[in-house]
Amino acid sequence: MKEEKIVHGDTDNVREPVMARLRAIYDLSVPSGQLSTRELNAEMLAVTSELGREVAVYLNRQGTVLAVSLGDQATVDLPDFAARSELRLSGVRCLHTHPSGDTRLSDPDKSSLRRLRFDCMAALGQVEDGVIGTLGFLTGEQDEAGRLAIGIFGPCREHTLNAVNLAQLTVQINQKLAADRTKEVREGEERAILAGVDCQGMSVLSIEDSMEELRRLADTAGAIVVGEVVQRREKPDSAFFLGRGKVNEIAMLIQETDASLVILDDELSPSQQHNLETALGVKVIDRTALILDIFAQRARSREGKLQVELAQLRYRLPRLGGQGLVLSRLGGGIGTRGPGETKLEADRRHIRMKIHDIERRIDEVKKNRRLHRRRRKISGLPLIALVGYTNAGKSTLLNALTGSDVFVQDELFATLDPTTRQLDLADGQRVLLTDTVGFIQKLPHELISAFRATLEEVGEADLLLHVVDASNENYEEQIEAVVSVLREIDAADRPMLYVFNKVDQIENENVREQMLFDREGICISAQTGENLAALKDLIRTTFRQQKEQLHLLIPYDAGAVLTWLHNEKAILQTEYTAEGTEVTVLLPRQYHHKVEAYLVTEE
Repeated sequence: MKEEKIVHGDTDNVREPVMARLRAIYDLSVPSGQLSTRELNAEMLAVTSELGREVAVYLNRQGTVLAVSLGDQATVDLPDFAARSELRLSGVRCLHTHPSGDTRLSDPDKSSLRRLRFDCMAALGQVEDGVIGTLGFLTGEQDEAGRLAIGIFGPCREHTLNAVNLAQLTVQINQKLAADRTKEVREGEERAILAGVDCQGMSVLSIEDSMEELRRLADTAGAIVVGEVVQRREKPDSAFFLGRGKVNEIAMLIQETDASLVILDDELSPSQQHNLETALGVKVIDRTALILDIFAQRARSREGKLQVELAQLRYRLPRLGGQGLVLSRLGGGIGTRGPGETKLEADRRHIRMKIHDIERRIDEVKKNRRLHRRRRKISGLPLIALVGYTNAGKSTLLNALTGSDVFVQDELFATLDPTTRQLDLADGQRVLLTDTVGFIQKLPHELISAFRATLEEVGEADLLLHVVDASNENYEEQIEAVVSVLREIDAADRPMLYVFNKVDQIENENVREQMLFDREGICISAQTGENLAALKDLIRTTFRQQKEQLHLLIPYDAGAVLTWLHNEKAILQTEYTAEGTEVTVLLPRQYHHKVEAYLVTEE
């Protein structure tokens, strides 16, 4: 339409110079999220002044002029921009002039706003000392007559109108309009479109597998996936993450599917998220926000809730901004500065104070955990931590080995809060087995940081059981994702056994052998019990191999060393001599350097 530069409406008997001015309006543009510009207003009002007739201009959310229309003496002809969905705005806004200078919206104006579901409608007029205008918009609610209610802002000066954050206004209206959809679907569900960018090195999984994982995450969070879009690019777009053409494609898909949410497969910058919401008119979140939402649903313990809240606050802090339907921030100029920005700064201060408070409470949790670890070391019970990709079967394995009844579900992040149980090995040795939160590719840094108190248990474990879903064809990539997180929490150097779970779903023995190639571990099925006894034997053997038997002579003036050996329950035999205390100990190999000076050399 822009290329053809058609002037709609009553154009009979209009001189060519005036028609040329109207066609030239197509070449103007408006900054995204802003209602209009002085230049555009001036061109519209100039034609109105010359002809005494209304001029209407229609723009999309990117600020591109879609149509220009000229009215007769009474009203202006409206091109057909019929809304493609009853649950959201059309994505088009209408600016038109009133020759009389009275910018109050007429009944036909309000009727068109409701019928065509414009993002907003503005009436402009020329007065002696400048330009004034009135902004009308749907509030997303109903009036007393059961019609869509209309909010009115103005009349006011054009600089005040242009200071309105149209992007935020549109997003909030769409969210209210879409809220009625929850009456037709389960409470809390949202209709979501998934979007991803295929760039080399952005994911350990292929784009198809990464999008399938995103679909499972969305399903776990309670969303209904109604569409999926993938774009292949050398690198993400700095402004929209996706290309502009793909953004327009998603906008069409939103209208066709009544979607209320778009989920990106990667983390967005605050500006990218803002730009996408401005262009699409619906809520946009990234993989990080989606995982945080799932964690918020799964957290049960006080500690888990604190950690999730901390991660959410850290994520939201840089994304604060904008304004609501109250239009409290009006822009520059005397008498219009301050309120919106003051509220924003107050919100930021409130979040920072809350982050500080939660960090203080989590520090108390860390102190308690350190106390528990000291008590555990005194008891002499080794600690085994179950780590692995989410849904690999860690909780099922914990239940199978210890006879406990930890919650198990075939979904991502079914278990969030860590659980510790006692495991009895064949030789009477007892160990502690801890089930930790599952990992995933692109695990949000906010979560890793917030859950560091919990993940410290992994770094302190005497042995890691890396549980792998052997039935997943991407198990190698999942192993890489888990090891990456272990490196981030400084736990990658802990002794580790690979436990390939769900092998009951694999019949080919060669595949099993290939999994264990160059890895120390075992293939099991926690569901059927296959090889669980062998796993226990492997754990027992591993602990014995990690220790060495030493003969030491501890001088009487080195009593602290002897006390430490007693606390570690490492002493097997004791004999007192003139030179000192001779002891035979069984110690983990990592403690060899602590007693090396007291070794007795066998002649």
